[in-house]
Amino acid sequence: MAVAKGETYAEHLTDILIKQKSIKPEEGKAIKKAFKESDQDIFDEFLIDEGLVEEDDLLAALSKYYQVPSFDVVGYFFDTFLLQQFPKDLLLRCEMIPLEVDENILIMIAAEPNAPDLLDIIGENVSYDVHFYVGISRNIRDAIQAYYEQSDTDPVANQDIDLREQRRLTRQELSMEDQAEDVVLYTEDEET
Repeated sequence: MAVAKGETYAEHLTDILIKQKSIKPEEGKAIKKAFKESDQDIFDEFLIDEGLVEEDDLLAALSKYYQVPSFDVVGYFFDTFLLQQFPKDLLLRCEMIPLEVDENILIMIAAEPNAPDLLDIIGENVSYDVHFYVGISRNIRDAIQAYYEQSDTDPVANQDIDLREQRRLTRQELSMEDQAEDVVLYTEDEET
């Protein structure tokens, strides 16, 4: 579906929702008028909170709007290794979450997959080629928060962090012992 010149996000998405019969044309007219200049997040949340559309319908419309597949993040268990490649605040700020790596392609779910500089921001953290899926912004934020809350309280996740820290400290101590032995050997050699 082509975007009409000057058409806002809310207007275009509403047209898609009407076309897929998720909302009635009369409702669409009122929605367009009320939300002509609103932010995407506010508009999406309004549609869901007011019961005007189901999340599945919104995901389908977002997929058509952005011309990428959609993905429902609710209840999905994300790869902890991939999540750890990105700072939490970056994921929240950009409303994106890594889904998987297939060969050298990172699948990233984003609320706005066409956001400017998004590829550059991702490229600062990983070196994969990136393909986008679209997701609902608040669900993406909730999934990120849930992961980080779990990892803060999950003894297994914390144990992994503790083990990595212990290994790092052990390597550091061994390195320092090696350096100390070198100093002792050097001093003994000088005296003879």
